[in-house]
Amino acid sequence: MGNKNSSTSENEAEASSTNSDAAKNSRASAGNTDEIITYEKLAERRSVDRAQTPFFRIMIGVNILAWISMVVVLVLFHYARPELITGLQEYWGIEGDTSWSEEHLSAMTIMLQVCVVLSLISIVMRAKRNRRKTDSFGVNLFILFAIAVISLITLVTTLGL
Repeated sequence: MGNKNSSTSENEAEASSTNSDAAKNSRASAGNTDEIITYEKLAERRSVDRAQTPFFRIMIGVNILAWISMVVVLVLFHYARPELITGLQEYWGIEGDTSWSEEHLSAMTIMLQVCVVLSLISIVMRAKRNRRKTDSFGVNLFILFAIAVISLITLVTTLGL
């Protein structure tokens, strides 16, 4: 009989220690689930969407201003260039303006410089902001920068500004 009681008490001790170990393990595993970082938790940490941040809005605004300045350059180019004299105008002896408008050329040069600066600022801002593989590259800014620089070089070399 003594053996039965002692084995029963040993079994009870093992069961209680097993229960306490199970409770510890369940608490530990519950603690581990809090430490596991999921995509949902990462998404929740940002209270404002990336597209709604002031930095993003400023970056988009600078990009739009750069493209608007390029459109202004195109309008200035239209008014700065000399008139096209057709064969019919030559035949009838109609005179046309064959010189570039200096006022429009100087304004066009200034606007091209503004376009280059704004596109560079926007490129740097995009480089600071884009850190993910899924972020867009911003090819339009490089195209705008290339067009503006090539136009400035062309103006300087051909017209001597």
